[in-house]
Amino acid sequence: MGPGDLSAVLDPLPSVTNSRLLVGRETFDDAGVYLLSDDIALVQTVDFFAPIVDDAYDFGQVAAANALSDVYAMGGQPLTALNIVAFPTGELPLSVLTEILRGGQDKVHEAGASIVGGHTVTDGELKYGLSVTGRAHPAFLLTNAGAVPGDRLVLTKALGNGILATAAKRASAGDAAMQSAATPVRIAAMVEGMKTLNGAASRAALAVASKCVTDVTGFGLLGHASHIARASNVTMRIHAALVPVLDGAEECWTAGASSDGLKRNAAYVEQLVEWRGVSEFHQALLCDPQTSGGLLVAVPRDRTTDYLSRMTGATEIGEVMERENAAIVVD
Repeated sequence: MGPGDLSAVLDPLPSVTNSRLLVGRETFDDAGVYLLSDDIALVQTVDFFAPIVDDAYDFGQVAAANALSDVYAMGGQPLTALNIVAFPTGELPLSVLTEILRGGQDKVHEAGASIVGGHTVTDGELKYGLSVTGRAHPAFLLTNAGAVPGDRLVLTKALGNGILATAAKRASAGDAAMQSAATPVRIAAMVEGMKTLNGAASRAALAVASKCVTDVTGFGLLGHASHIARASNVTMRIHAALVPVLDGAEECWTAGASSDGLKRNAAYVEQLVEWRGVSEFHQALLCDPQTSGGLLVAVPRDRTTDYLSRMTGATEIGEVMERENAAIVVD
């Protein structure tokens, strides 16, 4: 669901206070955090979706990396995971599901965690994901509420995989323009990025004493940045020209690759963003829903160089400012 619809659903529900609940749904953080002891907090999340890539093994890896990312975004280490499966039994061979689960298991093992079970249902549309449990130290959490003016904003993966994935689907359906833009090399690079775990990016954030991180997924860069702006009571300033872009994303967007999710995200942030001379493509890019995107890290000003030296491919894209009229300024 889009962030606007989700907010409308959740707003009428009462908030329940619990002294051990360190992070709940109120700040739109990436996972919930529950205090177990003075030095152990439980981090919990769940994520699943329909296939975004053609290969079953790749899909399992991407879905797992996407779910694990929520734990990393909180400064946690994944411990266990449960598979969530909706499968069209009778329409697809069971070997497809075996490959999906193998991909998920391999990625979870790469993260140092264990698959401990799961649940399956039959469904007309294939869906797969994970419920992940991790641990973190309560004194070293990374949350939406931790950004302070002066922090530099660093993005650890290029944007545009939503646009490219949309183009790839249309190319498979015979769209010649999309076939030209969404080339196999570009799609392969997109998939490799989505399969990459955010563990190193999370550990680097903790190493440089960052307090605020979110992963950039379904709500797009601006949607997730707006949650930081609200929870931290700051304004996020983003320099559009510095945002890294996946190869082919602009060409695919120009050819007409735009999703309903992108439109929902744009509508959600419409009243929250002040645009200052930004191209239509960059406006779309910053709202593009990502699958297993990178981390957006608020890095202390004097530790930015240190963070960038630890993370190949990370890019400084803006800064945190004192709260202004707009939650986000994009120039």
